[in-house]
Amino acid sequence: MAVTLQGADRGDTTTIRQTAVAAADQVEDTQAYVDDPQALEEIVADKGYQSNATMVDLQAVGIRSDISEPDRGRRDWSEAPNAQAPVYANRRRKRAKRGKVLLRARAELVERPFAHVYDTGSMRRTQLRRHENTLTRLLIHAGGFDLGLVMWHLFDVGNPRRLQGAASAALAVVMCLWHAIAGRWAPTCVTFGSFRHPCTAAYS
Repeated sequence: MAVTLQGADRGDTTTIRQTAVAAADQVEDTQAYVDDPQALEEIVADKGYQSNATMVDLQAVGIRSDISEPDRGRRDWSEAPNAQAPVYANRRRKRAKRGKVLLRARAELVERPFAHVYDTGSMRRTQLRRHENTLTRLLIHAGGFDLGLVMWHLFDVGNPRRLQGAASAALAVVMCLWHAIAGRWAPTCVTFGSFRHPCTAAYS
């Protein structure tokens, strides 16, 4: 829903606030002309975003969370008693059938685009200075990926594998036409007495 750029010295547990705000704004903008608009109600994330503060903040603003939890062993809630209930509620949701479906969907709909944009698109390392320039390039990459998804759903074109297959099929058609035309117009050897006109072998 949103693409943000955060400092490399900031962890996911601190940047999730900015990411959630940006996603909520995008959800609101996309439903500006909907009769029954819906606000951001639930967040699904990996275990890098899970922390006591994150769980408390999401519960405070009324957003459900299905966030994977790292193995921390037995928890001691004496220093953060207010985080126990939100953490346990998130744990119940992610272990439920619906939570497992959402986490699998996140792995498919989020991790795969990350692989295309960051790994295939070479955005893991950039040589650009200033965050605004890096964010512009990142938005272009993400926009191109989203445009490919739109073309794929509308015209069944846009999948990289499908494009490779279409190129191979088009090349095969061109070669077949070329062989057909060349074979029809292939020159024949003409003999004038003892002189034989040079010619090339006819195409098969």
